[in-house]
Amino acid sequence: MIVSAMPVLTALAALCYGFLALRGTRLSPTGLRASFVLAALLHGGVLLLNYLFAEPAHFGFAPALSTTAWLVLIVYIAESRLLPQLRARVALAWLGMATVVLAYIFPGIESPLPATTALDVHIVLGLVAYALFACAVLHASLMQRAEAQLRQPKSSGLLTVNLPVLTLERLMFAFVFAGFVVLTASFAAALFFADGALQTQAFRWSHKIIFAVLAWLTFVALLTGHRWLGWRGRKAVRMVYTGAAFLLLSYVGSHFVLEV
Repeated sequence: MIVSAMPVLTALAALCYGFLALRGTRLSPTGLRASFVLAALLHGGVLLLNYLFAEPAHFGFAPALSTTAWLVLIVYIAESRLLPQLRARVALAWLGMATVVLAYIFPGIESPLPATTALDVHIVLGLVAYALFACAVLHASLMQRAEAQLRQPKSSGLLTVNLPVLTLERLMFAFVFAGFVVLTASFAAALFFADGALQTQAFRWSHKIIFAVLAWLTFVALLTGHRWLGWRGRKAVRMVYTGAAFLLLSYVGSHFVLEV
């Protein structure tokens, strides 16, 4: 029953996202918000079936991307109620549709590590960190878009910005700081609160660990430079993109190579 429900729920979520991407601009604000909430519920249902009822339990790069996109959508729904001028609906709808379908095609592989509380905490914190940094990347993109609109007011694209650049910059740094704290906590769960296989893997230098450390060091440099040297603007945006790229290569990149 649950196995047969997965493709149906995946298809409904993808169709809802596709409708929002193609026709969302024609909806009223209330209808648009309700449609995004429906898409988030359907997407969340897919994730729930995958994580709680799939046998055997498995995980991989596509479920990680799908979960990240869903968390970003939840943050966007909450944030857009406070800042209605924040408009990234079309881009997020395409992202949600792509990741929910990708996770169905590539459901992942069985974890080689035994299930432990520390491992669960490490994975959950890692996914939350991915989502927070993805939100930082989104706001960095909106910053660039806002600056482009100042130079060319009639320019068009997937992202429409009606917020001041400084507001977007503050939001970007807030997400970077929150993501850095959660990423550090995820490292701590693997290094200090785990034992056995998880801790051994955390101390073994692999591509995944190297890219994760590079990402962490990039965000340390960005936050330190912003606090003490006044780094901002394009330099900060480039560092956000660089750190997020390292983090993406860390888990998603390494598992993409293993699975695909």
